[in-house]
Amino acid sequence: MDFNIAVLGGDGIGPEVTAEGVKILQAVAGAFGHGFNLEYGDVGGISIDRHGTPLLPEVQDLAGSADAVLFGAVGGPKWDDPAAATRPEDGLLQLRSHLGVFANIRPVKVYPNLAEANVLKPEVLAGVDMVVVRELTGGLYYAQPKGRHETPQGRSAVDTMRYSEGEIERVLRVGFELAQGRRGKLASIDKANVLECSRLWRQIATRLGQEYPEVELEHVLVDACAMQLIQHPARFDVIVAENTFGDILTDEAAVLSASMGLLPSASLAGVPVAGRKIRGFYEPIHGTAPDIAGQGIANPVASTLSVALMLRYSLGLTEEAASVERAVEQVLDAGYRTPDIAVSDYRRVSTTEMGDRIAHTIAA
Repeated sequence: MDFNIAVLGGDGIGPEVTAEGVKILQAVAGAFGHGFNLEYGDVGGISIDRHGTPLLPEVQDLAGSADAVLFGAVGGPKWDDPAAATRPEDGLLQLRSHLGVFANIRPVKVYPNLAEANVLKPEVLAGVDMVVVRELTGGLYYAQPKGRHETPQGRSAVDTMRYSEGEIERVLRVGFELAQGRRGKLASIDKANVLECSRLWRQIATRLGQEYPEVELEHVLVDACAMQLIQHPARFDVIVAENTFGDILTDEAAVLSASMGLLPSASLAGVPVAGRKIRGFYEPIHGTAPDIAGQGIANPVASTLSVALMLRYSLGLTEEAASVERAVEQVLDAGYRTPDIAVSDYRRVSTTEMGDRIAHTIAA
């Protein structure tokens, strides 16, 4: 079976790790007899430099017509001028909105053999295996009014947090559905003691919980969740949060796994149900890391595992997805490490070497 994949590497280490993701797709193609038709496009800072805009209409169309999008990362100091009319991240936000990918699924798994690379105690990390669902197309990052103004009293700025009942319900339903297939626990994150959006969020979560009696629902204030993620992370199974809260919490959760270079994500345009293919956008949660770009030391595991999520959710290839995940575990079990997770030079490998190890394991 053939599939059309849009590959948008972006900036910094984005193209480097995305190239390893493509390598994994090619290994899957060889091992399982599939065809992956790859089409490439610019997005982010590189698109600003080449085309004067972070996202060309034809690249947006390319992403919209593909079976799935494999994405790298965008941004960097070169484009960080606060006065700039457009920023690399504008292209990413535009793509998410265009594709309608409202639910960002971020698995957080602790590999026992990486305990030596983690800053937290092994007993704190024991049993950590969670999924964070972040609402992706609403809230502060999208709602209007937004902007900066000159006033007689000085400059002012405004961002608006706005959510509709439908936006909240659909992302919460993703969380409930995932929890049903896992340990049956859902933590709905809000700031209902302060924010009106969060009060509406909590009301809708409570109502939806009645449709899922087998799922244990708890409401957790975002600041309490941030503390508990470090103190007692294993208590969480599925976490659902609005856009800004989810963005911050998942970066914090990366500490649990030892490196952001290990954490993938799937941005979906529908509720994941077994047997259903969903339009998706797949990317590691890390940024462009311009300080290490071009050095061949970036960790490609997050991009590799994002490919596994793509195979599962958008292409319906569950066995192939599992083969990628097993290959990653086997390579890590064998002791191979990129510098971000290496505590010694023993079996330290480059970006491409790590990708090669995983690809060869899939093909074996």
